[in-house]
Amino acid sequence: MEPGNESQTSEFLLLGFSEDLELQPLICGLFLFMYLVTVAGNLLIILAILSDPHLHTPMYFFLSNLSLVDVCFTSTTVPKMLVNIQTQSQAISYAGCITQMFFFIIFTGLDDLLLAVMAYDRFVAICHPLHYTVIINPRLCVQLVLVSWVISVLHALSHSLLVLRLSFCAHLEIPHFFCELIQVVHSACSDTFLNNTAIYVASVLLGGSPLAGILYSYSKIVSSICAISSAQGKYKAFSTCASHLSVVSLFYCTLLGVYFSSAVTQNPHSTATASVMYTVVTPMLNPFIYSLRNTDIKRALKRLFGMEMIKKPNPLGLKQ
Repeated sequence: MEPGNESQTSEFLLLGFSEDLELQPLICGLFLFMYLVTVAGNLLIILAILSDPHLHTPMYFFLSNLSLVDVCFTSTTVPKMLVNIQTQSQAISYAGCITQMFFFIIFTGLDDLLLAVMAYDRFVAICHPLHYTVIINPRLCVQLVLVSWVISVLHALSHSLLVLRLSFCAHLEIPHFFCELIQVVHSACSDTFLNNTAIYVASVLLGGSPLAGILYSYSKIVSSICAISSAQGKYKAFSTCASHLSVVSLFYCTLLGVYFSSAVTQNPHSTATASVMYTVVTPMLNPFIYSLRNTDIKRALKRLFGMEMIKKPNPLGLKQ
């Protein structure tokens, strides 16, 4: 391509979902509501876990980290979209786009890796209960979270550096509501072979490996649950991982659905709409899934709001 056909990109245009001005207030209100519910719900989960000593266990340590990541995950995309709607502007600066993309990749990877870590935690708890406290010790918990952060940051940094070497044409439009890596790469004017290769390799390694670990863990968990003789024992064992399994199914089904549908339809606006499922809806639903199916979380939330009744001593054993 001739050098004259390229220019130093100063900003991108995020086309979003619709250019219809009448729909903008509705979209703004809907996303503002979902964002506030996401932030409030996940922060409540974190506060409940921190305030209740009974929840200072590996399972809830990982859950609090997942809730924190979900807040950050949604915060990388939704606030900028709401600002653009309010200001009736589609612009995002070049530096802002790369920064948004960098953090989005970090928190997507962290979601993926933390779900795999939580699956491993449930695997040890159900398949090796007698060795659980020895294997899943506080030091290992911190190490697993730190390793997840390091891998995610290095992954995001590698993609961001590869994008920085690309040249972009003037008046660059991205048919999405945020700077999504694939859309940014496909909008470049220069050769993107290295970028595409990195995306495919990372998808297999950082997408396929955690999913394979989750599937392996749950195959062992199901085998162990089936080997339990009592129905009550089976129910108790399954209930400890039901919430996590629901979150995993929701996250991966929506994520894979988006990318498979985008490969089939080749409609960027449809992809942007479908992306809402794993970028906004899933982080919003996670607190409800964990709180509604978990008596410990519900009890901690009641204590947090002072709603739990304090039982009065009844030395005479009288009926109250």
